[in-house]
Amino acid sequence: MEDGWAASDALPLSAFIGIAFVLDARNAPMTFTLDWVQEQFALEVPERLLLRTGHSIARGTFPEQWPVLTQSAAAFLVKGGTRLVGTDAPSVDERHSKTLPVHHELFVRGAFILENLALDDVGQGWYELYAQPLRLVGMDAAPVRAVLRPVSDQV
Repeated sequence: MEDGWAASDALPLSAFIGIAFVLDARNAPMTFTLDWVQEQFALEVPERLLLRTGHSIARGTFPEQWPVLTQSAAAFLVKGGTRLVGTDAPSVDERHSKTLPVHHELFVRGAFILENLALDDVGQGWYELYAQPLRLVGMDAAPVRAVLRPVSDQV
């Protein structure tokens, strides 16, 4: 995405493995504002956050639009300890964005992104996430086969 940023083969695997919170945001507004995110995570910001928006390409069609975080909401999450933001949507940025402000906000602050997750059958809650990127040298993105395992006790 930017010259000088780490390629996918250099990303720390620890960001893609560990406890994650799936937030069912299917009935949320199309813009996840700072106020909305603060309301969702008033007590605890998860280290890994997966957003189930219901705007997935898993059904075979590319959505016209999907919910996205604002830059301030992304900054709040990372300041609170989020290392990874995932979504079932095609991107963390709006469809026609040329500047990708949410990507930049997360990357500049040291967080990572998973997009196009298949979360249709996943309920809100805590899971163990295993989503290591394939080791494709020099690429700015890599496919993963994300696996979630329910956590019996809330972390």
